Amino acid sequence: MENNDHVSLYNAEDRSILKIAEDSLDSRLDRVQEIIVYAKEAGLKKIGIANCTVFNKEAQVLSEMLVNEGFIVDSVNCKHGKVPFTDLLPGYKGISCNPAGQAKYLEEKGTELNIMMGLCLGHDMIFNAKSAAPVTPLVVKDRVLKHNTVESLKQKGNNDIPV
Repeated sequence: MENNDHVSLYNAEDRSILKIAEDSLDSRLDRVQEIIVYAKEAGLKKIGIANCTVFNKEAQVLSEMLVNEGFIVDSVNCKHGKVPFTDLLPGYKGISCNPAGQAKYLEEKGTELNIMMGLCLGHDMIFNAKSAAPVTPLVVKDRVLKHNTVESLKQKGNNDIPV
C-alpha cells in the first residue's frame, strides 16, 4: 500500500482523535491521567465506563476521579440486564455477560468516550464493535498475571520490551 493509500484510511474524526492524542502526550502521566488530559483537550463532557463485575470497585474509584475532574460519568458492568445465558447460548447456565447491552446503555446515555475495564476476551471485541463512542482500554483481563499482560511477553522474550 502506497503512502497516499494510507491517508485515505482516515476520516476527519480519525484525524481529530490522532491530533488530540498527539497534542496531549506526556510521558510523565499514567494511563488514567492521559485519558483525563485527552478528554479535556477534546472538549468531552460525558465518559462511559464498561467494566467486568470483578472491577466494580475500581470502576467506582475511576468514576469518582473523573467526576472530580468535571466529567459526567455513566458506568455499566457486564451483567447489565441480567440476561440468562440460555437466551444467547442454549445449554449454558447462569447469567451471561452482556457487552452489546453495555454498549447500548452507554450510547443511550450519550457518552462521548468509553473506557473499557477488564472485559473478558470476546466480550471486549463485541463491546468495541458495538460502541457508538470511541473506546479506550484501561484494564485488560488477565487472571493469571493479575491483569499485567505484558509480563508474559517479557517472560518469553528478552525482557527488553518497553513498558
